Amino acid sequence: MVRVALCVIACLALSAPAPRAEAKVQKLTFGSGGVNRTYYLFVPEKASPGPSPLLLLLHGSGRNGKTLVDPWLPLAKSEGIILVAPDASNPQAWRIPEEGPDFFHDLVELVRISNEAVDPRRMYVFGHSAGATHGLDLGLLESEYFAAVAVHAGVVSPEMAPILDQAPRKIPMAIWVGTNDAFFPVAAVRQTRDVLNAKGFNAQLTEIAGHTHDYYGIAGDLNKKVWEFLKAHTLPAAPRFQQYQLNK
Repeated sequence: MVRVALCVIACLALSAPAPRAEAKVQKLTFGSGGVNRTYYLFVPEKASPGPSPLLLLLHGSGRNGKTLVDPWLPLAKSEGIILVAPDASNPQAWRIPEEGPDFFHDLVELVRISNEAVDPRRMYVFGHSAGATHGLDLGLLESEYFAAVAVHAGVVSPEMAPILDQAPRKIPMAIWVGTNDAFFPVAAVRQTRDVLNAKGFNAQLTEIAGHTHDYYGIAGDLNKKVWEFLKAHTLPAAPRFQQYQLNK
């Protein structure tokens, strides 16, 4: 009887499905505008098979996409968020036309095609510092493509002024900034909020008392608040991409 029991246990062990390998961050390349570009992709196990939100991450100066993926990983795993984080062509700054709307559209559509799990009405943008400013600008340019934008330490670029009146949708935006941020003073960020809201947007600003420019030191707590804001918003219709003529 003991031998039979041991045999049954062994057979069950052999027939049991092998545990799924944990999802990992992939470093990938793709072509956009005739140039090969690098990006980082994380597709959590929870993202399959149902539709899942996608979060486009824009890094700060001197960094790369991986530096924003890492602090978002715990939340992405628990919430089932697909993370997409490209590298800027110049690590010091996001630029147009190199990182104009076409670049991000090429990347996001590539991820959508290769991952049927993406929910097209729940695609969001988060950026830090230089990536925050570019993220706000991108939200204005593609207000019907992304559902919402949230950033840490950034302002709308002055050259985006004409777009404030042209954006077909008042895309939800939220900004977090430290009261001791030496790179993006609170007064400047308040001005961005006021300009946006004067144009009919509902831009939210959270001032973090005593906080500096250090996103990474508070990322664990901040990302949860950012995600609470983002996930509350869904595009009212299928995403619509706006094309522009951007001169070099």
